[in-house]
Amino acid sequence: MDKYKLTFIGLVFSVFIYISTIFLELNLFDRFVEFLSSIEQFELDEIIIPFVIFFIFLFLDTRRHSKKVQVENAKLNIYKAMLSSSHHILNNFIYQMDIFKLTAEDTPGFDAKILAFYEDIISNASNQIHSLSNLSTIDEFSIRTSVMNE
Repeated sequence: MDKYKLTFIGLVFSVFIYISTIFLELNLFDRFVEFLSSIEQFELDEIIIPFVIFFIFLFLDTRRHSKKVQVENAKLNIYKAMLSSSHHILNNFIYQMDIFKLTAEDTPGFDAKILAFYEDIISNASNQIHSLSNLSTIDEFSIRTSVMNE
């Protein structure tokens, strides 16, 4: 019902006008024609149709822009939800990998270079996640460059 809210309002308004014209014996079309005839002397009738056409296209353009903004907002919300979920998964992975690090540190003779390499990998992943989380514009180019710069 919400999808056709304005159509329903238009229907109710139209039925109200129709019933009002029948019960009050109004002839709205004739009154409109009389109104147009009365403003003929001011030469305003020629401008009414262009104004109506302009406002129809203005309405359509505004509605199209509104739908585009809604779609962009939906995409942004999906991106943020996906990013938050990925962030959560990767953080869990990093915390679980710390168990391996602690085990490696406690293992005698384990190569310290590998532990340093491990730290670099974890730091790089954390920086990339942080960079993705702080994008100012959400588009393919920004996403790719934020990850590649880290």
